[in-house]
Amino acid sequence: MAGGAYMSMGEAHRRILEYLNRFSDAVSTQDGKSLSRLLSISSDSPQLLSLADALNTFQDFSRLIRQSNEYAQYADIILPLFRTLQSYRLRNLVESYQAFEKAANSFIQEFRNWESAWALEAVYVLAYEIRVLAERADRELTANGKTPEKLKGAGSLLMKVFSTLAGKGPKRVGALYVTCQLFKIYFKLGTVHLCRSVIRSIETARIFDFEEFPVRDRVTYMYYTGRLEVYNENFPAADHKLSYALTHCNSRKGANMRMILKYLVPVKLSIGVLPRASLLESYGLTEYSDIVLSLRRGDLRLLRHALLEHEDRFLRSGVYLVLEKLELQVYQRLLKKIHLIQKEKDPNKAHQIKLDVIVKAMKWLQMDMDIDEVECIMSILIYKNLVKGYFAHKSKVVVLSKQDPFPKLNGKPVSS
Repeated sequence: MAGGAYMSMGEAHRRILEYLNRFSDAVSTQDGKSLSRLLSISSDSPQLLSLADALNTFQDFSRLIRQSNEYAQYADIILPLFRTLQSYRLRNLVESYQAFEKAANSFIQEFRNWESAWALEAVYVLAYEIRVLAERADRELTANGKTPEKLKGAGSLLMKVFSTLAGKGPKRVGALYVTCQLFKIYFKLGTVHLCRSVIRSIETARIFDFEEFPVRDRVTYMYYTGRLEVYNENFPAADHKLSYALTHCNSRKGANMRMILKYLVPVKLSIGVLPRASLLESYGLTEYSDIVLSLRRGDLRLLRHALLEHEDRFLRSGVYLVLEKLELQVYQRLLKKIHLIQKEKDPNKAHQIKLDVIVKAMKWLQMDMDIDEVECIMSILIYKNLVKGYFAHKSKVVVLSKQDPFPKLNGKPVSS
């Protein structure tokens, strides 16, 4: 028997009966909170661990359940649940997940027949456990040199749970929680395209006002859909969603705030909004410090150095391409600096910037560029509306507009 002192047959029998009574009481009194605690396998609660020891001592529990009318009606849920616990206690995680899948399927069948949404909390625990147990089962499969496939199966099972909730009626408030569990699975598996169908169901159903969902689920939903918008390079939408998540996130949950900011900072940078150094410090996001500094200074070398230094981290979180596109903003800010310096020296000629001067500034920043390269970059800046003006090709001069030569991005990234 795993982990636990010797347990007598009588004690084991008593513990199993105690669980069965608590289960049937929770259902008959419609006590969702108590029921959810009885399903929380991965919580390692002392009650469930000692029940698992009891089950591994008293092997004949199925007869006990089937002989009693009171428990027999829930046998399809409880028996596989007991097998889940037994395997989980013995650290057979694949077997544990497979048994839990059966228990979950039976529970959802039962839940469909219940009129009210009293058991929603139990469904949340079920959805969470499906994902967590599948992840652990996959780790076990990988360790044994087998193909990890349980998380994929968990995704299909959660889609079933989702369709049970996504209809009309009071149960639909649970759909967003299950959606968030699905997002976690799809992001982990790298199958983010599968998020689309779930998002469509949430956003087109409109049978429910988004603000009526629990705030925890709204924050998670906006975080994941915001990350999706980053993948799709739709930065204004990403800004809206991630800002929503940050504003509504519980400020005491520092780790969650940090996760949101990890994506919101690059999105804000792409639309020309620079965060304060103190914000990056307090959330441990200093990998962005030099990038922000490079934008403030118009220092391209610093930007490239920062991208190289943290390349792995930026690639893993999928923001590398967003940050790489900041080069044009860096050029714009460098030109702005040159313009300001010239304005101090000779206000009348401030709007005429010789390419030679830009080449020298580049050299000073240890970036070797010839006049043709600089000309090419200036043309792009004018074309992308980062600089207002025109190019005097003969005299190799950028002539800046006297009105607003450096337009603000106004929430639009440079690439658009």
